[in-house]
Amino acid sequence: MDLQIFHQNIIKDVKTEMMDEFDRNFERKAFFDQAWPKTSLINRKGSMMARTNNLRRGYQAKIQGEKIAFTNSMPYASIHNEGGEITVTAKMKRYFWAMYYQSIGSVKTSQSKTMGLHVKLNDKNRGIVIEAQQFKALAMMPIGKKIKIPSRRVIGNHPRIKEVISGVVDNHLKELNDIILNKLQP
Repeated sequence: MDLQIFHQNIIKDVKTEMMDEFDRNFERKAFFDQAWPKTSLINRKGSMMARTNNLRRGYQAKIQGEKIAFTNSMPYASIHNEGGEITVTAKMKRYFWAMYYQSIGSVKTSQSKTMGLHVKLNDKNRGIVIEAQQFKALAMMPIGKKIKIPSRRVIGNHPRIKEVISGVVDNHLKELNDIILNKLQP
């Protein structure tokens, strides 16, 4: 067996296993065993990190010589992974207003001959109204205000990564050992 091919096979398998582990962080809603901070925003469309799954699908890994580089095509990936602050812009305010009007438009109403139009008070409408109020509050923020984004790490160094690498290397060494033993047997 060529040692260069053996080495490349180990790196390829480590890349695959690490991508699987990082992808599972979305299912765990945690960075391995460290739970992501809860969001104060109420959203009826699902988890903060998996509403559209664009962030999850955006992660890629490339082998660059001896290293494996992890990237994401989504511009907001690093702020979620590392945490930090973002500054409210006019474009953000327009987006928040659009989301407010979209949410408010989802509220179910009913028509009454005596009372006119009124909102149905059910759990779904309450959630929609709360979400709309949150978008309105975001839209009302002044341009230039800083919003703190907590770290919701998906990729990074963790003791589990060392376990994954050790497991892959051990499996390849066992295979190599089996090949050598088979060639030595008469």
